[in-house]
Amino acid sequence: MKGMGNLGGMMKQMQKQAVDMQKKMGEVQESLKERVIETSSGGGMVTVHVNGRQELLSVKIDKEVVDPDDVQMLEDLILAAVSQGMKKSQEMYQEEMNKLTGGMNIPGLSGLLQ
Repeated sequence: MKGMGNLGGMMKQMQKQAVDMQKKMGEVQESLKERVIETSSGGGMVTVHVNGRQELLSVKIDKEVVDPDDVQMLEDLILAAVSQGMKKSQEMYQEEMNKLTGGMNIPGLSGLLQ
């Protein structure tokens, strides 16, 4: 029976660690919301700002790139800038989570971003 008390203590310790991890993750996610990545395409003709929570914050388009006869080019530039911003945001998020977890792959962790 003595071994069961040890198990109970281990379970309490694991619960405490889980609560601590959850608190730290919340803090990291909040800080990621404040960190902004700027990416651009077309030599700066389209610039976007994305935060570390993968939220698109702004899109800036140089008026020189607005050509009613070539809407496809503008769409491509926007898509390229947003895609690059989202990718960098995901990388930043993953880097911060790796710092928190020591690089351990914890199932379901990436789903906590939403």
